[in-house]
Amino acid sequence: MMTHPAVLARLVEEYEVESELRAAGRHGPVRQQLEDVVYTLCVSTGTRDIDAALAVARERLRTVRFGDVGGVDDVEAAARGGRTLSGTAG
Repeated sequence: MMTHPAVLARLVEEYEVESELRAAGRHGPVRQQLEDVVYTLCVSTGTRDIDAALAVARERLRTVRFGDVGGVDDVEAAARGGRTLSGTAG
């Protein structure tokens, strides 16, 4: 079973945000959230480390965005809970 592209997109974005917070010196709950996202990305991609998980997730997203399932707008809107860039459902 493959993880839906919208879920992967959200997880990658969450990882990037949590990583930036961690790099900025924020710890505590950020550390646990980052560990949770890393774990979920690894499980979702069938990998064992974050570098491999990100590579697999980004490749799947690239494939989806360039022709296999829907388009970039579909994946990105789904990742935002069905909202378009303007913030409206769509």
